Amino acid sequence: MSAPTDSPRTLYRLQGCPYCERVVSRLQTYGLEYRSRFVEPMHLRRNAVKRAAGVRSVPVLVDEETGVTMAESANIVDYLDSVYGDGAAGTMGAAEAAGNRGDD
Repeated sequence: MSAPTDSPRTLYRLQGCPYCERVVSRLQTYGLEYRSRFVEPMHLRRNAVKRAAGVRSVPVLVDEETGVTMAESANIVDYLDSVYGDGAAGTMGAAEAAGNRGDD
C-alpha cells in the first residue's frame, strides 16, 4: 500500500531488487502506509538515499513516526516485526531470540 508524499514512512528502493521487495511485502503485511522513493541503479548516483541514511545501499527505511532510519532488509524486517507486528512490545527479533537461550 504505497501512499502519498505525506506518509510517515519512506522506503528508498531499487526497481526489481529482491531485498527491497522483502521490505515492501512486510510493510503490506502490516498495512503500513509508505512512500516509495526509487533510486538510481548506478550506486554512485544514489545521493538521495546517501543524504537520508548515510549509505548508498538499498533498501533504506525512514520511519518518521518513530524517528528510525535504517538499512539492510533483514534489519528493517526485524524492526517492522518488533514495532508493528502482533504483540509488538513482546516480539523478539531472531538475533535477540538466539541470544536469550539461557537456562532460565
